[in-house]
Amino acid sequence: MSLYRDTGVVLRLHKLGEADRIVTMLTRRHGKVRAVAKGVRRTTSRFGARLEPFNNVDTQFYTGRTLDVITQVETVDAFALPIVGDYPRYTAAVAITETADRLSAEEGEPALKLYLLVTGALRALAEGRRDASLVLDAFFLRAMAFAGWEPAITECARCGEPGPHRAFNVQAGGSLCGRCRVPGSVHPAPEVLVLLAALLHGDWPVAEETTSSVRRDASGLVAAHLQWHLERQLRSLPFVERRAREAPITGALGSDAMSGDTEVTGAAQGTRGGDVTEGVAGGGAGA
Repeated sequence: MSLYRDTGVVLRLHKLGEADRIVTMLTRRHGKVRAVAKGVRRTTSRFGARLEPFNNVDTQFYTGRTLDVITQVETVDAFALPIVGDYPRYTAAVAITETADRLSAEEGEPALKLYLLVTGALRALAEGRRDASLVLDAFFLRAMAFAGWEPAITECARCGEPGPHRAFNVQAGGSLCGRCRVPGSVHPAPEVLVLLAALLHGDWPVAEETTSSVRRDASGLVAAHLQWHLERQLRSLPFVERRAREAPITGALGSDAMSGDTEVTGAAQGTRGGDVTEGVAGGGAGA
């Protein structure tokens, strides 16, 4: 009998038979693990309530022939309880776990940094001290950096010339200088690029001072960039509620740009496939 323990976040659940579930988890040491939790759909289950999406749990597994079997579960962080009762936080958490599931394609492949990013983002959502959409976009940016898809924000994506630059192109990898600019590039406001850099590096005082239109435009660029590299749409993203502080601004995208709704939507349409830190709560690697 081969047993092992690991701590992991529950990403999703699938029904199996009449009373069982297949639990997909992102663990600290073993990466993504799919395991059977027997009898957890019965009301008499000893640990069914602990194996809910978003929860961070310490789990004992028995190595099976095809799928491992969960034999013990202890709650480490009950993130689900404060998240599921708030729609913006819930939809952001669903998008986070879906993205983590996509980025950890290989089962059993360690992904410690991604695990820490997910737990940090879920902790920030559970605490409720930061805007859910900012937490989500910060997670997206840092998860793309983990995957090697980090967008160029402060330099040209092609030649590396220091910026900031006015053009942004998802397919080209981010900001583009005047020489490297390609057709179809959008022209976000300088404040949008400042927000993207702040979210990537954990500069929350700067991020939280932004207005709703700047956050909306930044979210459009982040979502387009992520889905372009994933080559498919995140199913949960259309349900994410974007709410932010309203403030009057004039000409936010500059005289040579269209409105945020029009231009960033155009960027999002560039996604492929026909569909259109160690925590996120703080700054730097230990955020």
